[in-house]
Order: sequence, then C-alpha cells, then structure tokens
Amino acid sequence: MADEINHAAVTILDRCEVAPPPGSLPSTTLPLTFFDLPWFYCLPVQRIFFFNFPHSTNHFHHSALPKLKQSLSLTLQHFFPFASNLIVPPQPHTVAAPYIRYLDGDSLPFTVAESSSNFNLLVSDSPQDVRNWHPLAPTLPSPRTEEDGTRVIPLMAIQVTILPNSGFSICFTFNHLAADGRSLHHFIKFWASVCKSETGDFASSTLSLPFHDRDRVKDPKGLKLIYLKELQDPASQPMEFAGLVRDVFANKVRATLVLSRERVEKLKNWMIILSGLQRVSTFIVTCSLVWVCLIRSEQSKGDGCVAKSNDQLCYLVFLADCRDHPEISLPSTYFGNCLATCIVALKRSELVGENGIVEVAKAVQREIRNWKSDPLRNAETLMSDYREVAKPDQSVLIVAGSPKLGVYETDFGWGKPKKSESVHIDITGSISLSDCRDNEGGIEVGLALERIRMNNFINILEQQFVDINVACE
Repeated sequence: MADEINHAAVTILDRCEVAPPPGSLPSTTLPLTFFDLPWFYCLPVQRIFFFNFPHSTNHFHHSALPKLKQSLSLTLQHFFPFASNLIVPPQPHTVAAPYIRYLDGDSLPFTVAESSSNFNLLVSDSPQDVRNWHPLAPTLPSPRTEEDGTRVIPLMAIQVTILPNSGFSICFTFNHLAADGRSLHHFIKFWASVCKSETGDFASSTLSLPFHDRDRVKDPKGLKLIYLKELQDPASQPMEFAGLVRDVFANKVRATLVLSRERVEKLKNWMIILSGLQRVSTFIVTCSLVWVCLIRSEQSKGDGCVAKSNDQLCYLVFLADCRDHPEISLPSTYFGNCLATCIVALKRSELVGENGIVEVAKAVQREIRNWKSDPLRNAETLMSDYREVAKPDQSVLIVAGSPKLGVYETDFGWGKPKKSESVHIDITGSISLSDCRDNEGGIEVGLALERIRMNNFINILEQQFVDINVACE
C-alpha cells in the first residue's frame, strides 16, 4: 500500500476579493428555510478539483488567472449568496431568524498560491497522508460581531494553487447553510462554462440560471419555528457532527476507492441473488459494501484495533435531494438546501455477520422507500436525532456527495478534472461518493482512516470481492 507524505510548503502569491460586477445586482436578503437551519452548526465543507496544466506559474498568471477571476465575478452576479454573509441577529428574548444578506460591494476571498508538492501523488487514488491537501484548502474569514450583537458570517472562500509545470487545484470552502451539493456544483459548472467560453460572457453558458425564490419552499409542519427554537436550546450547541471530529493528524491517510461499472454490476447481481430484492441501486450496494467493510475493519483484533460490543447500535446517515419529490416540487435549479436526512440504525452484530451487506442493503432500501412516501417523515425530531447520533463514542458513518452531481463534467477550459474530492471527510469521519473519472457507470468513494485501519479495510474489501466472484461463478 502506497503511503507517502507530500505536505510541502505552500507560498501565498496573492490574496484578493472577487465580487459581482459593480452595480450588477441590488442589495438583497434571502431567508433561511427549514431545509437550511439543520446545517447551522455544521463544519465548513471543502471540495477540491485538480486539473492538468503543464506550464509555468508565470504562464498560469498571464493566461489562466485573469479568465478565472473575470468569469467568477460574472458568475457571482447570479450566484450571489456565495459572495454574501450570513446574518445572525442577537437573540435576547425572541426567536430571531438568521438570513443571508448581500450588499453591493460584498465579495468572497480569493487566494492564489504556489506549491512544490508532487502533483501525481496528490491526484493518486492510493493512500496518502491526509495533511497533503490541507495547505490547498482556504479558510473562511472569521465572523465579526456588530455593535448591536449581530453576527456577520462569511459563506465562501476559494483558493487556486499552482503546481508548476504539472497542474493546479481549485478548492472551495463554504458554509453549508448557503447551499447544498447540487447548488454548489451548479455554481461551479456555471463558472467553468463561462470561463471556457470564447466570449467570457455568462450569456454564452448553456446552463440555466439559479432559482432563488425561497417562498416556493412550503412548510406545512412548521419546521422552521421548531428548528429555530431547538437552536436556542443550549443542549443543541454540540448537536452537529463536530462531536465526531477526529484528530486529523493522528496517523491518518486518505484514499479513493474506485469501483468500476463491471464490479458494481457484479455486486448488484450477487446482492439480488442473496437478498431476493428485485432491484438494487449503485448507491445501495456501494454504501452497504463500504459500511460493512469499515465496521469489520474495526473488529479486526491486533494491530492496535479495539474490538467493539456487538450490541452497539451503528448508524449510517445519508441525504436525499427533495427538489424533484412531488410533495416538495422545486425547480432543479433551486439554490439553497433541499435535503432530507435518512438514518439507518443496525446492531454491530448484524453488520459483521455473514449476511451483513445484505442486511444493510435491505435497511437502506427501506429508508429510501419511507423517504419516497413522505420526504419529511420524522423531520420534527431531526435535531434531537442528530444529537443522539453525535454522542461521544457513537459509531456513525456519514455519506457525503453523490455520483449524480457529475463532478467530472466540470471543465474550465483545461479538460475534465484529473481528480475531485471532498477534503473535509478527514475531519468529519464521512465518506464521499462521486461519479468515476475514467469509467462510465463506475463510482468513486473517498475515505480517510488511521493507517492500520486503512490496511485492514482494503484487505477485507478485496477478500469480499474474491468471495463475490466465487459466488457468481
């Protein structure tokens, strides 16, 4: 197993602010909906793209950087929440709702850096030190407090890092309150299409403009008020998955598991034969396989791994996009959060048992079926459910991203990404899912684990595929 350290120094070349064109849109506010509020205490999300660029830093500065900045400015005219601030009014006695505010002249921080890191190692799927990517990710500016106690919180920062004569990266750090993954990638692809176009004009983009009308989000259960009251409760302060934050420097590596279309289809066929299910999705078989192998990698005795109680409940948390659900019915271009949280709970003994993968698949499919029948099922207790799942020493796997987001369809004019991944999974203990760069119909799974456990996981995963191949012969 490759296991290299590549956290070379990064030199900051420029720090600036990029704003929509002056006077291009009026000052405005957007309310937070009940879909946004559960993300209030979520840690910042970080998404990185690596692109081939076999030229010098000087060439990048003169040929690429001006186009990136100009097209970003034009894009922010329509995706203005990312250049805005979250406004949190003081709450002495009343439930005051936070909101997003854009004022003419607001901007987002844009950092340009240079790194001597090994580009080929950075884009490798093999395990590498989690610290390798950290210098490539920007930090959100600190919130400020106004005289009346109002908190002003920036929502996005971008860093472009040049790796001379090899490539460059673009990394986004943003507050999940601003938007979900679908909105983020709509923004990124729109920016890329403007940058790539010969005219450098947003009118040349083939993508639709974002839809900002928050009044279209109906709240028949009064969830917004429920969530606002929950956020005022001191018990909700640690409710987010910050309780699951690991020591990212504690002997940890990150890797990308690439499942080809052929492997996925074989896994589906094996699952259908064993489970009796008529149909099983790529999402279900991938989550089932990875979760079970991760739990079994904990169970492996020796090598510093501690055996866990078989009676312990383990949780799988994943998100479902509600835009297209008939009960929600929002445009696909709706900008904001529109995700329902699905939680699967199984005993560790079920996961490590002989039919663990099948048990997970059935449980995930049941949860998806429940979501389809009622997308806001159990939504009233979402905050307390989060707190339960986020208790110390709880076994939780959070699934971030989706292959439906098409991250490898992002082209700024230098071809599709060499690699794209979620940086923050090494902090939150999540796994990330995306489409596959070089294998249509395949799937990429990003994960970060302690070195010894990563070894265990890979060995267990490969043995599982050996067993599946034998069973399918």
